[in-house]
Amino acid sequence: MIARALVYCENEFGKIDGKVANGLARHSEKYDILGVIDSTKAGLDTGEYLDGIKKGIPVFSSTSDAIEKLGFVPEYFIYGIASQAAYLDPEQRQVILAAMKTGMNFVNGLPEFFTEDEEFIRKAIQYRVHIYDMRKAPLRKYLHNFSGRIHEVTIPVIAVLGTDCAVGKRTTAISIVEALKQVGLNPAFITTGQTGLLQGGKYGIAVDVLSSGFATGAVENAIINAYEKEHADIIVVEGQGALSHPAYTSSSAIVRGSAPDAIILQHPPKRKNHCDYPDIPMPTLESEIELIEIFSQSKVIAITINHEDMTDAEVRNTIVEYESKKGLPTTDVLKFGCDKLVNTLFTLFPELQKKASTIC
Repeated sequence: MIARALVYCENEFGKIDGKVANGLARHSEKYDILGVIDSTKAGLDTGEYLDGIKKGIPVFSSTSDAIEKLGFVPEYFIYGIASQAAYLDPEQRQVILAAMKTGMNFVNGLPEFFTEDEEFIRKAIQYRVHIYDMRKAPLRKYLHNFSGRIHEVTIPVIAVLGTDCAVGKRTTAISIVEALKQVGLNPAFITTGQTGLLQGGKYGIAVDVLSSGFATGAVENAIINAYEKEHADIIVVEGQGALSHPAYTSSSAIVRGSAPDAIILQHPPKRKNHCDYPDIPMPTLESEIELIEIFSQSKVIAITINHEDMTDAEVRNTIVEYESKKGLPTTDVLKFGCDKLVNTLFTLFPELQKKASTIC
C-alpha cells in the first residue's frame, strides 16, 4: 500500500497558490491522498470542486476534523501551499506542530527548509516523526554538469512550457503521459518541480533550487536516466515559470537541458498580469512562441488552455480562434482530453503511431 496522507491548503485550495494541493488531489502515485484541509471549503469533494468530477477525496475543516472522520491518523501531512512568500506564518507553524504531535510525518515543498529549523527538529525528535524537505538541493556529489549526451537520445522529447507560472503545465504534461499510455505507448515523465516529485515522479528534480551551473545538467541527467532505464517511446518534460518571465530562470535550463524536439505551450487567455506580479503584463502568445522557437531552435506544435475565469463557451470560442489564427491544434486537456495532442504527435513522429496499439 502507498502511504496515506492529508494535504494542508487552508484558504488556498483551488486557487493559484494551492497548486501543490490541487495537483495532488488530481493525481498521486506516491501518496494515497485521504483529504485536503481547507476550512473555507469543508465538506466539498476535491474533484468536483476542481474539475466537476467527483474524486472521493473530501475537504476537511481542520486536522482534528480529518482524523476524527477518518478514524485513524494518516502517516503523512503534506504542506500543499506554494505562495510567493514561500515561508510559514506563526499560525501555520502551529498547525504543522499540531499535526506532528499526532504522529504524522511532515512533507514540505517550500524552499524554507524545516530540517534546518531548530523548533521543528526538536519537535520531530520528541514526537518521533520525520521531516522531508522536497526542494532541498542534493549534495554536490549528486549534481550534474551538462554533458551534451541529450543529443544521443533518439526518441522524441516534448517539453510542456507556459506563458506564466501556475498555469497548468504539469497537469497538462501528466495528462499527455496518461493519454499516451492509453494508446499503448510507453512514455516517460520528467518532473522539474516539487509537486511532480510529491505526485510520484520517478525522474527529475526541483530545478528552481539548483544553482545555474547545475540546473541544465540536472534536466539532461533526468532525461538520460529515463531514456536508458525505461525503454520509453517518448519523453514528456514539465516546464516551469515562463521563458519570458523576468523572475524565473528555470525555463531556460529546462529548454537547454532537454533540447526538445517539439513544444506544447500552456496559456491562460483571461490572465492579464503575471501571477504574483500584478504590475507585469502577460506576454502575448505570439511573442512567447517567437521567443521559445528562437531560443530552443524547436517548434511550438500545439496550444493548451488554462480555463481560469472562462466559461465553457469562451473556452470553445478561444479554441476555434487559436486554431484559425495561430494555425496550431488547441485544446483544454481538463475539459476535452488529449486526443488532439496525441494525433499531432502521431503526425509529427510517425514511429509513435506505428508503436501504438490503439489510435485515438
